[in-house]
Amino acid sequence: MASSCWQVIFRPDSPVNQEFEQFLEDFFEVVTQDFSDDGHDLYTGYASAFEAARLHAAAAEAKVKLPPFAAEKLESANWLKDYVIRFEPFEESDFLIYGIHETAAPKTDKIPLQIYAATAFGSNHQTTRMCLRALCRLCHEGIKPVKIWDVGCGSGILSLAALSLWPAARVTASDIDDEAVIVTNGNAAANRLAERIETVQSDGATAPLIANNAPYDLILANILARPLIAMAADLNKLLAPNGYVVLSGFVDNQQEWISSEFQQHGLTPIQTFELDNWRAILLKKA
Repeated sequence: MASSCWQVIFRPDSPVNQEFEQFLEDFFEVVTQDFSDDGHDLYTGYASAFEAARLHAAAAEAKVKLPPFAAEKLESANWLKDYVIRFEPFEESDFLIYGIHETAAPKTDKIPLQIYAATAFGSNHQTTRMCLRALCRLCHEGIKPVKIWDVGCGSGILSLAALSLWPAARVTASDIDDEAVIVTNGNAAANRLAERIETVQSDGATAPLIANNAPYDLILANILARPLIAMAADLNKLLAPNGYVVLSGFVDNQQEWISSEFQQHGLTPIQTFELDNWRAILLKKA
């Protein structure tokens, strides 16, 4: 690990395309994304060496338009730990989540999960917290899903939480980003849960493994509003009768849109979770 690194923060004034995201992944050693409810997400690239001229040249060659950015040199003997993966331990419902930079789990009477989340959706995001609340509600009510699908698994935190709550459960975890699949596998191994999880890179339900492991007693989909709408029919098809779905990744003014679409596919909303202006919905298949 180098003794310093460059942190380059991009602030797009409008939603970016997949080509821009792929360019950042190819150019930088590590890329993080901070999601915003207005669609203006913040992207941060980290590299041991950086020159603005080289960035502009590479972007021009890839035909990618760069949004405004600011670069800063960070001095650290372990910049990956100090600036990228560090987050304070936090409690949510039955869980305590802590990062891989911690040498030991904090003292707690809750279920501890150790997470590396640098390359995936923030594990301390409002949407993740609401999904954890939904899982704990199901568990406390005596619901015992055996086959679970985690759509857009990110760091794998929801998969690991489900496996921790239900010892007989098995999880199929998928993500469109192959890096997220790698992170999920690592987190499953770190928490000694790898034997009960299968992971796959997949755009929605396209990977054969997902259909092969269906039907599911519980589906977790913490993604974004439009992908949720596009997947409504697939989620209903792959869900077992009397199965449950947890949907999240959308804001308050998108809630009715999401709820109505899934009701048209035979899924009944049971509870809505609210945290700031983010929302999650727990539904059941009749």
